Amino acid sequence: MTFTELLREENNDIFEEIFTHPFVKGIGEGVVPPESIAHYIKADYEYLNAFMHVYGIAMSKSSKREDIEFFNDQVSFVLHSEVHPHHNFCEHIGVRYEELQGYPLPPTADHYIKHMIFHANQGSLGEILAALLPCPWTYLEIGHTLMKQYQPTENHPFHPWISFYANGEIETLTNHLRARLDSLAAEASESEQQKMKEAFRKSCQLEWLFWEMSLTCEEWPTAGVTTK
Repeated sequence: MTFTELLREENNDIFEEIFTHPFVKGIGEGVVPPESIAHYIKADYEYLNAFMHVYGIAMSKSSKREDIEFFNDQVSFVLHSEVHPHHNFCEHIGVRYEELQGYPLPPTADHYIKHMIFHANQGSLGEILAALLPCPWTYLEIGHTLMKQYQPTENHPFHPWISFYANGEIETLTNHLRARLDSLAAEASESEQQKMKEAFRKSCQLEWLFWEMSLTCEEWPTAGVTTK
């Protein structure tokens, strides 16, 4: 069993919870509250900006030109390709994509970004990849799961979103990250592997929380809230 196969097995509970989350199931059923979609896009736009920054830090810690080229290509992918699913959501709710950009991060998204930045700044390249991998991997499997369960046609309101994550570049990205993490883990100490496992696990948990944050339109408590 490879290191990433072990990661997938150890975190199957979170993956299954993600597949059955009401927001994710709503995508398959074609019914998601418009306000939840808008909340998701606002947060995910900023999350993807942070993802590119982490790629930049990973690039600075790379000694191999192949890694530098890969991370550089992925920045371009986020900028030019991963906006397409957002456009599908925006068209569905009738809001221009530009209108949902530049908003403050909700608590969960703020936590997720700081989690990635922490591992990017403090950890090894393997630790960085472990923190990044759950994002494309869970979305890839969400796409496959929704495609299998709902078999959406082109008339399905979220067909472009589901198709984007079920096919093509997301699978290539996931497989590349897995292969590179496997190679780094094979050379890592037991303590470093444990750090990779912890980074991966928390990112999986935060992926579930990101869907929950979007569905509930999570916000920061107001200044007047007090605790008992």
